Amino acid sequence: MEEAKSLSVEEDFEGQATHTAFVEGRLMARGIWHLLQTYLNMSIQEYELIHQDKEDENCLRKYRRQCMQDMHQKLSFGPRYGFVYELETGEQFLETIEKEQKIITIVVHIYEDDIKGCNALNSSLTCLAAEYPMVKFCKIKASNTGAGDRFSSDVLPTLLVYKGGELISNFISVTEQLAEEFFAGDVESFLNEYGLLPEREIHATEQTNMEEEDIE
Repeated sequence: MEEAKSLSVEEDFEGQATHTAFVEGRLMARGIWHLLQTYLNMSIQEYELIHQDKEDENCLRKYRRQCMQDMHQKLSFGPRYGFVYELETGEQFLETIEKEQKIITIVVHIYEDDIKGCNALNSSLTCLAAEYPMVKFCKIKASNTGAGDRFSSDVLPTLLVYKGGELISNFISVTEQLAEEFFAGDVESFLNEYGLLPEREIHATEQTNMEEEDIE
């Protein structure tokens, strides 16, 4: 009997120990799960905050870009060009000067293909026409002006600048005032020395870079 009781007590003890271990295991599992849930919730909140910050940054960037475009449209009144116009006759030359809006600056290159520097100047003006679309760049062969005797090879290439129908600048043998090898930037600097070009426009890529620098 005593031996049976002893076994019963031991079994009860082992049963209680097993139950206790089971309960402790459940509690521990719940605790870990609670901590895991807390961690997950914090991670989700942090992710949402980061995601929200990125959305705010994108919204700010779009807003700034829209403001720049609106301001540019308000300030950039008048026609747009963007390339070099080839004038075929003297009449077309005169019509371009006389009928264009008075606020428009017109740069006319008088050239001949076989004259040194003319082709390089035409290439430079093509680049500047894209950079300054509010300026009308034109070119005409001296032999097509109707005044070929006035534009001999000795004075080519010649740049004439008009505004409001009036000649405001006249540069004969203009390449003599530039380096032997020159590019669009050199011609731009030359014209800017005389205040003949407006403020250069900011392109979209440059606007984006400026916006990113401001946000950083």
